[in-house]
Amino acid sequence: MLRRTAGEVLKKSPNDVVVLSAVRSPVARAFKGGFKDSYPEEILMPVMQAAVQRANIEPGQVNDTLIGNVLAELGFAKTGRTALNAAGFPNSTTFHTINRQCSSSLQAITHISHSILAGQVDVGLAGGVESMTRNYATRGIPADVSTTLTESPVKDARDCLLPMLKTSENVAQRYGIGRREQDEFAAESQRRASSAQRSGRFEAEIVPILAKLINEGIDEQTFQMVERDEGVRHGVTTEKLSTLKPVLEDGASTAGNSSQISDGASSTILARRSWADAHGLKPIARFAGTQVAGCAPDEMGIGPVYAIRSLYKYLEIENKDVDLFEMNEAFASQSLYCVRELGLDMTKVNPNGGAIALGHPIAATGARQTATLLAELQKSDKELGVVSMCASTGMGVASLFIRE
Repeated sequence: MLRRTAGEVLKKSPNDVVVLSAVRSPVARAFKGGFKDSYPEEILMPVMQAAVQRANIEPGQVNDTLIGNVLAELGFAKTGRTALNAAGFPNSTTFHTINRQCSSSLQAITHISHSILAGQVDVGLAGGVESMTRNYATRGIPADVSTTLTESPVKDARDCLLPMLKTSENVAQRYGIGRREQDEFAAESQRRASSAQRSGRFEAEIVPILAKLINEGIDEQTFQMVERDEGVRHGVTTEKLSTLKPVLEDGASTAGNSSQISDGASSTILARRSWADAHGLKPIARFAGTQVAGCAPDEMGIGPVYAIRSLYKYLEIENKDVDLFEMNEAFASQSLYCVRELGLDMTKVNPNGGAIALGHPIAATGARQTATLLAELQKSDKELGVVSMCASTGMGVASLFIRE
């Protein structure tokens, strides 16, 4: 495995993978939000267009596209290519999809970066999209697979099928994380997101989308502009959250201290530094590396601990070197455990709130976090940032980005 010292991570090279733009849609509430009548490709298409425009390049200059998706039928492969073509990309720009659960779009960024480092492409678009409205309720485990694995003598095989809420409760019970502190964490996520939204801190990263709206009993189709994240709840308090009933009996995870079911899309333009320089383009950041680590499926939420430690070892950096962290808040329980176990300064973690407040459109989240991280690094004049999340079946993923 290639290793680099901290000094080498900061050193610029013509072969660096640089970020030319990172954007996202607003995150809408599933089933009743602004994208409830939109197909995934309809959410993604304007985000891809905006990514190219903000990078100041032409669609035809993008060599390859990789979009993360978890729930859509046929892995989003055909409809994704349709969206790419409809967005104005020529047939020469190729398309494929990836599914690494909640880390899918961060993995897309990683794979496109690796293609650039290997010399396969000069410019790529990476991102993700999820319509949980359209696909969440209709996707399940085939009966034959479910029966086979639930009867497996291997516990970890059976645990891959555990509901995510159960893994949250496992973490809370095993590591002593109580209901009160979970609600306090969730309230703080909402407070930060509320402050960020009201002060306009998300505006630079969000692409407003004109979404269709179908009203029952009305034949005509109308449209509405979706401009803001819909999951933010202004004025939420720990006391209000404490009144919510746990989803599982005798549990502590509620609708208020867990990530929201959401719809959304995200896109990032990546390029070789020498290519960007030759075209007179100024990068906003560079990609430094990614590490993936596994953990027990029945406590999948602790995966970021192993991934971030592996990232530190790989890049020869430490907690003190990192200015900001964007860690996906799948549940308050696992978020609290990861922050504590890693010894992170909470003022550096999700300063504008996380998925508990903003929502979690599964495959879009990693590149959404990247867009949020890079925008905040710019606003706060910081340099190094980590994006990380857990993924179902027991994985953690973490990437380092450096602001230019």
